[in-house]
Amino acid sequence: MDVVLLGTGSADGWPNPFCVCASCRTAAARGEIRGQTAALVDGTILLDCGPEIPRAAVHAGRSLAGVRHILFTHAHPDHVGPAALLFRAWVRRDEPLDVIGPPEALDLCRDWVGPDDPVRFVPVAAGDRIDLDGYTIRVLEAAHTAIRDGDSVLYDVAAPEGARMLWATDTGPLPSSTLDAVQDAGYDAVFLEETFGTRTDLCAGHHDLTTFPRTLAALRESGAITDATDVVAVHLSHYNPPTPELTERLAPWGARVVDDGATVTVGAQTVTETPGLRRTLVLGGARAGKSTYAEALLTVHPRVTYLATGGVHEGDREWAERIALHRARRPAGWTTVETADASAVLRSAREPVLLDCLGTWLTGRLDHHGVWTGGDWAAVDADVSDLLDAMRSVTVPVVVVSNEVGSGVVPPTSAGRRFRDLLGRVNSAVAGESESVVLVVAGVATPLR
Repeated sequence: MDVVLLGTGSADGWPNPFCVCASCRTAAARGEIRGQTAALVDGTILLDCGPEIPRAAVHAGRSLAGVRHILFTHAHPDHVGPAALLFRAWVRRDEPLDVIGPPEALDLCRDWVGPDDPVRFVPVAAGDRIDLDGYTIRVLEAAHTAIRDGDSVLYDVAAPEGARMLWATDTGPLPSSTLDAVQDAGYDAVFLEETFGTRTDLCAGHHDLTTFPRTLAALRESGAITDATDVVAVHLSHYNPPTPELTERLAPWGARVVDDGATVTVGAQTVTETPGLRRTLVLGGARAGKSTYAEALLTVHPRVTYLATGGVHEGDREWAERIALHRARRPAGWTTVETADASAVLRSAREPVLLDCLGTWLTGRLDHHGVWTGGDWAAVDADVSDLLDAMRSVTVPVVVVSNEVGSGVVPPTSAGRRFRDLLGRVNSAVAGESESVVLVVAGVATPLR
């Protein structure tokens, strides 16, 4: 099944022609112009057709002459451009066409079709199933509203040869009815909208970069997404960071972006392992956003072990508030383990692990061995070696958070300087065992490897 992305942008496209934000200016400078999201399937099925789409097909070198079925997801104007029906009638009036979608979307189209045109309007709602020339289409509920509740849908498309895809735009986090309906679907491809990027304060009818990976996690948990599923982010807006940074953000979640006009061959993927890096070290200063970034890397996984090495500080209200905030933002499927024995957790892990953080872990080992009162420094070195050995043995993704040291004020005490130097060496050693190393400064992540 060949899927041509005639557009991958939001309603206003990316860049927005009236906007001068950094994201829009970068996209324009790079020549990355994204139009309204739509897809052409095997030359015969058109998934959404906003006003830009007929011309986008020409720019992509694709003909719409073979289209026999247009499937609308909802009645918003970037998805329904009814003038296309008139343009088609001028040259292909005698050829049949199915126009399928929620009633509100079809109502926008009826006045653009002549009384004798062989156009069949097929209203659908979530739960319906239709057959189109050997393609099986299941209609699913979307978390999106155009005019009234329930007036937006998603499409599960299965080709005659067996390839299967999910067209999921526009929607926020998927309703439970949809997650139930796609149980064990094992899609070859999922096209999932990700409109709001870094903006998390907008409406719930679209995904942002916090809800997008959580929806992927839910789809993986249900068996709808497997290690072989090609996940493509669509309906992208200028609320996202520039494409190179967005690509880096999506990669650990097993998702990607493509240009307008790109062809995705559904069912031809040969992915043999979960996309993303196995071991990642995230460095940063105090309040730099390193923990938030590290959590986002693993949000795509439905279950994660959060290895908290800070312990409990009795009577320290400020520390307790920090811990509470960390716990509140973790997904419900994550398990928190508070222990200083990080090596044991890593060796026994059967699900991804987030270790936060090396600094508190090292502090705990120093205190455990009483090094400040004459204890054995060699025992701490042995603990570090054991941790590195455990990292080499892991068979699940591991993200380790640590404080970047050595760039600020020199500690005034001998003990402080010794701790700084030791943590710096531990960071370097863990970086050597990691496929990816990221430095977070002022909330901005910069890959070092």
